[in-house]
Amino acid sequence: MMFNLQLSNTKDISVNSTDLLCRPMEKVNFWTGTSRENRLSFVYPCFMSSAQSPSLRKAIYRPSADQHRNPREVRVKAKADAAAESLTSNRLIPRVEEKDGYWILKPEYRNGLNPAEKIKLEKDPMKMFIENEIEQLASTPFDTVDSTKHGKDDIDTRLKWLGLFHRRKHHYGKFMMRFKLPNGVSSAAQTHYLASVIEQYGKDGCADVTTRQNWQIRGVVLQDVPSILKGLEQVGLSSLQSGMDNVRNPVGNPLAGIDPDEIIDTRPYTEALSDYIINNGKGNTSITNLPRKWNVCVVGSHDLYEHPHINDLAYMPALKEGRMGFNLLVGGFFSPKRCAEAVPLDAWVPEEEVVAVCKAVLETYRDLGTRGNRQKCRMMWLIDELGIEEFRSEVEKRMVGKLSRAANKDLISQTWERRNYFGVHPQKQKGLYYIGLHIPVGRLQASEMHELASLAELYGTGELRLTVEQNIIVPNVQTEKLDAFMKEPLLTRFSASPSLLQANLVACTGSQFCGMAIIETKARAQKLTEDLEKTMEVTRPIRMHWTGCPNSCGQVQVADIGFMGCMARDENKKPCEGVDIFLGGRVGADSHLGDMLLSGIPCKNLLPVVQEILVEHFGAKRKA
Repeated sequence: MMFNLQLSNTKDISVNSTDLLCRPMEKVNFWTGTSRENRLSFVYPCFMSSAQSPSLRKAIYRPSADQHRNPREVRVKAKADAAAESLTSNRLIPRVEEKDGYWILKPEYRNGLNPAEKIKLEKDPMKMFIENEIEQLASTPFDTVDSTKHGKDDIDTRLKWLGLFHRRKHHYGKFMMRFKLPNGVSSAAQTHYLASVIEQYGKDGCADVTTRQNWQIRGVVLQDVPSILKGLEQVGLSSLQSGMDNVRNPVGNPLAGIDPDEIIDTRPYTEALSDYIINNGKGNTSITNLPRKWNVCVVGSHDLYEHPHINDLAYMPALKEGRMGFNLLVGGFFSPKRCAEAVPLDAWVPEEEVVAVCKAVLETYRDLGTRGNRQKCRMMWLIDELGIEEFRSEVEKRMVGKLSRAANKDLISQTWERRNYFGVHPQKQKGLYYIGLHIPVGRLQASEMHELASLAELYGTGELRLTVEQNIIVPNVQTEKLDAFMKEPLLTRFSASPSLLQANLVACTGSQFCGMAIIETKARAQKLTEDLEKTMEVTRPIRMHWTGCPNSCGQVQVADIGFMGCMARDENKKPCEGVDIFLGGRVGADSHLGDMLLSGIPCKNLLPVVQEILVEHFGAKRKA
């Protein structure tokens, strides 16, 4: 495959993809020597899968510190010839149309659809909410609803538009419920209410902090849903559009507004995005028929707590001509068949256009995204097909006015060392502190939620901040209350000073509650970590992530060590629960995805394998 490259003040050249992979390319300064710190940063299209060529993606898609120091504009335009040739004018015709208040697929584009698209065509899932069909559904005996195909589709698919996920495989008749919680800010009243919901479900009722700064509660039964929805509204929460082909919870800096070193307070932007996405709780049917799920974040700190490189749309703070705004990254995602880092759109928007450009990107994806193979429906596949410039042009068509080119650099420091938020830290407000607490694998019971909310009320201002690492921050604690707070009994369970291995441990739901999971994750992650602490000495934090299946809700590709559930074979060649092990994921200014190190390792054999990884790659030592 050939690529055309153009740098400022140089003539056009053409190179083969193998040249990019095998040579340092000094003549165009893609690479200087062998140092990873000396890569150029540039604007480019996303033109191939990381699975096709992970080395190429790493070589090309890494922003470098040099470009932030270099005032001259360097722009590389690359586009796969095959993609350019395959585009026709018909390809840019929107594939959906509005009908009776809902957006549906046009008849001429209904061939080869995946099952989810067929279910949406049969009945728009938002009718559950917009036309209050949930009331009738909830009043009908569950077995009666589940006795027909249409009823099964309601239960297993359409209810996800209301944030309800049926646990058919392991907890028949019980639902997980997810919400919109922009920036991960949860009031004490909201936390108390969610705790009151799950406590009525006994051992089936519990809650998780998710990797998108959100709450998930478990044990919900269908007949209770109408009353739960009313209760959510009373405390300012919504579960609308939080599953399936919708926009997920908008993520921001968990220290927004209180961090002395923050670049920008992300809360106004994530709240505005959330209000647009669900139309202030009324439902936004213009963006509820996307080809697949879609993630968004607003970055507010040098620490990149928001993980912008794995979001479909990420706002990177940047100044342009003295105005505050954001450079845009697009297309980051995880899936079983492919993972891709977000790439620059070569676009900058002022603060006041944050929602407008989000709307334009979503409508581009809605109108043009493919709806066949579910593994090839995420937005990056559309970007690959169109090329980044054509995709950008389609976004611009859906905005009022022109879309500005990116600012020369964003405001993220490339030398910033990512901070640890656990423990006591001073806020920008004099005399106030925030305390970071470790929530083991993100799991809480109702009593613990009540107690956390009460502590926030007693010592702070009744606010909790959830993080993408499944932990919780209590802000706005006065100096004179710190000692008493740190002596609270709950902190023996939710430590403010977790160990180096426990601190960044992340685990998805696993097979205990999720039908997609191949293995149990939370208890196993906790047990392995405890065994490692008994046998190993480590000198720095090590981020270990667990995910029960290739969907990677546990985000194993960004971990130092990642464990992805799979079926393996034991010493007797019999099937058993196992993991594929990933190594080398990074977060922060040098963020990138890790690679698979080992595959099909039986879970029962993990301890010695991980011990060896800690010694070889992280300088750990075995305890005597």
